[in-house]
Amino acid sequence: MNLLIKSAVIIDKKSPLHRKKRDILIEKGVITKIATTIKTTKKIKELKLPNLHLSLGWFDTSVSFGEPGFEERETIENGMQTAAKSGFTSIAVNPMTHPVTDNRASVEYLLSKANTFATDLYPIGSLTKKAEGTEMAELYDMQQAGAIAFNDYKKPTKNPNLLKVSLLYAQAFDGLLMSFPQEEFIANQGVANESDYSIKIGLKGNPNLAEELQIIRDLYLLEYTGGRLHIPTISTGKSVRLIKEAQKKGLEVTCSVSAHHLVLLDSELATFNSNYKVTPPLRTKKETRALQKGVKDGTIAFVTSDHRPLDVENKKKEFALAKSGTIGLESFFGAVNTVLDLDEFIDNITYKPRKVFKINQPELKEGAVANLTFFNPDVEWTFTENDILSTSKNSAFIGKKLKGKAYGIFNNKQLVLS
Repeated sequence: MNLLIKSAVIIDKKSPLHRKKRDILIEKGVITKIATTIKTTKKIKELKLPNLHLSLGWFDTSVSFGEPGFEERETIENGMQTAAKSGFTSIAVNPMTHPVTDNRASVEYLLSKANTFATDLYPIGSLTKKAEGTEMAELYDMQQAGAIAFNDYKKPTKNPNLLKVSLLYAQAFDGLLMSFPQEEFIANQGVANESDYSIKIGLKGNPNLAEELQIIRDLYLLEYTGGRLHIPTISTGKSVRLIKEAQKKGLEVTCSVSAHHLVLLDSELATFNSNYKVTPPLRTKKETRALQKGVKDGTIAFVTSDHRPLDVENKKKEFALAKSGTIGLESFFGAVNTVLDLDEFIDNITYKPRKVFKINQPELKEGAVANLTFFNPDVEWTFTENDILSTSKNSAFIGKKLKGKAYGIFNNKQLVLS
């Protein structure tokens, strides 16, 4: 596809074009010209949008769909379209399926189902067989098929020896392991941040300690074994400090935070709306500010939507009985843009996640393959259920005031607009 992008402000701290307004010509999927003004006699589609900004394509590192097995929650087709319209040219998909993505065939299935879309799908394989936490899955075979990391999504690795052996084994092929930070015996099925507030509203607490204790254990194992470890969706200030200290020691450890943990507080639970039931639980303003600081100083490598669709039968229940999780693709940019500097945020969802997952970095220059996200960073709006593109509607951001909206993407020679 050929496309002429008109008067777009480029956001890319690593580019000499950063913060400059330019026209960009794309021919057959390749950026052929970048200039102050481009005129062409060819019949070509022009993209003109209010306050148009663009960056390299965004990468969301924690997305769950339903297919195969839970198509009522989300199909790959609708999920990929939702990701594109939300501004993502790349997504990493969690093994939250039935059967679990724990072998070569299941990785190949995901890739074959997603190979025609504008957004690129990168499978994350399960760390253990059936995500049961007892036996290591076929990590090498899955990596050879296209898996970029290994994680039992939202399930901690209870057996420390299993994580130790997995870290040692994965070094042979430079595999990236992910360990969910929750000590389940301490968490003890808590559904809210443990505090005086959780006692007041009568919800069982899940303390910071449950997360921090597991991180201490995992960092100790990493120091013993070596290898690469990613700790997803942390939620406390002490977690940030523990990981920062480990990074200073030279350990290859990274971490992420979800959009909802950066923006929302545990006080939301006063309504007992099960859309606010997430794992780890929403924390206090003190922890949220510490997480924001961790992103800004680079300790937290990137922000993710942690998008987890859940059908009505599993979500619209009494708070304690509902499944945990919120969708987040559609609200991601508008939510995070309220608390982070735009330049740093764009770097955080373009360069940094691709570096951690060792995925080829796109470039914003003439001769490069076009991999771009379009957005308006200044528009203020209220997120409603009508803005949800996902099959499931379990969003923690319904009714929230957001700043900034994605227009869409250009990738794989395709233009997708919201």
